[in-house]
Amino acid sequence: MRILFSSVPQHGHLLPLFPLARAFQQRGHEVAVLTAAGMEPVVAAQGLKLLPAGPLPDALFAEVARRTGADPAKAPTPDSVAEFFAGTRIDLTADEAFAATEGFRADLVVAELCDYVGPLVAAAQNVPVATLAFGPPLPPVFTEAMDGMARTRHEARGLPWQPRKWLLDTWPASMRADEWQQPEGWLPLRPEAFRVPNENGTKPPASNRPRVLVTFGTWFGEPKKLSPLLRELSTLDVDVVVTLGLAARPEEFDVDGERVTFVGFTPMEDLLDGVDVVVTHGGAGTTSAALMKGVPLVVLPQGADQFFQAERVAAAGAGIALDPPSQTPETLRAAVLDVLENATFRDNVTTIAKEIAAMPDANEVAAVLESGL
Repeated sequence: MRILFSSVPQHGHLLPLFPLARAFQQRGHEVAVLTAAGMEPVVAAQGLKLLPAGPLPDALFAEVARRTGADPAKAPTPDSVAEFFAGTRIDLTADEAFAATEGFRADLVVAELCDYVGPLVAAAQNVPVATLAFGPPLPPVFTEAMDGMARTRHEARGLPWQPRKWLLDTWPASMRADEWQQPEGWLPLRPEAFRVPNENGTKPPASNRPRVLVTFGTWFGEPKKLSPLLRELSTLDVDVVVTLGLAARPEEFDVDGERVTFVGFTPMEDLLDGVDVVVTHGGAGTTSAALMKGVPLVVLPQGADQFFQAERVAAAGAGIALDPPSQTPETLRAAVLDVLENATFRDNVTTIAKEIAAMPDANEVAAVLESGL
C-alpha cells in the first residue's frame, strides 16, 4: 500500500509522525511525506521520501499578518490559528500539493492534527484520513474554527468535506482533563522521543551534579530572553545544557560559557538520558519526550499550544508551570530547586512514563490501520 504523511512544515508538527511512518515503511509499504521543501533534510534523515509543497512558516506568518495583522504563534486566537493552518496554508500550498501527489495515489493519508493540506488531498483522491494528535486535546473553539475554515476551502475546490476515520492519540490518559470524551475512531499511540535512525548522537559528558536541560524548541529560544534565565540557573550547583534551536549561536547568549553548555539541534532521544529536570517552553514533542523518559519539567509557555501542555503538566504533578509574568530568573531558580528536591515530582512522572510505555507502539497501530483499510 501507499501511505501519505502530511504535516505543517514545523519540527514540532512533523517529528511526531516519523515513528508511524517508519513503522509502515518497515512493514513493506511505500511511504511519502508531504510538506515544504525546506524540511527535506529532516525527512531524508529518516530515510523517507519527500513530496515538496508549499512555503515554510516564515512566509505563512507574513501572509497571515498581511491578511489579518495577527500573530498566531505568540498571541493565538481561534480566528488567527484557523487562518494560519486552515486558511493561508491551504491557499499557499494546495496547488503544489496536488501536483506533488499526482503520481502518488495513496491508500491512506496520515495528517498531524493541524495539517489541513493532507485531508484536502485525501478528499481529491477519495481515501481515508488518520489524524495524529500530539499533546492534550485542543479546546473545541480552536478545532471548530480550523475545521470551519478548511471546509470553505474544500467547497471552493468542489471537494467533499469528509470526517477522519481514525484519531491517533499520543497523550497519556491520566493527563487528560476530566471532561474529555473519547472520540469516534480513537486509537492510542505511544509517543517517542525524536531520534535519527542509525545515528549515534553526541551526549553531554557524565557528571556528579544534577543536569538541567533547557530547550525552547526551534522557534522560541531567543538569546535575549533566555540569557537572564540561564545566568540565574548557572548560580546553582548543576550542569546546565541548552539547545540552540535552528538559528541561535552560543556567542549571542550573555552567560558564563564555563557554566553553560550549548548544543545544536539534537534529537531528544540523545539529550534526555541523565537529565534531572527539563526547563522548556512546553512544546508538545519536548513535553511528551520528557514524560516518556520520566523526567519532570518546569514549563515556561511562550505561545501557540504551549499553555495547554503547561496546564496539564502542573495538574498531573509532573512539574511546575510558570505563566507570564511569573517567568523571572528568580522564580525559575526556585522552581528548578523545588523539582530537584521534591521527590513527588519524580514519582509522579515515573508513573506517567510507565503508563506511556504500556501504550500501543507504532508498529501495533500500523497493523490496526492496515486491517481497517
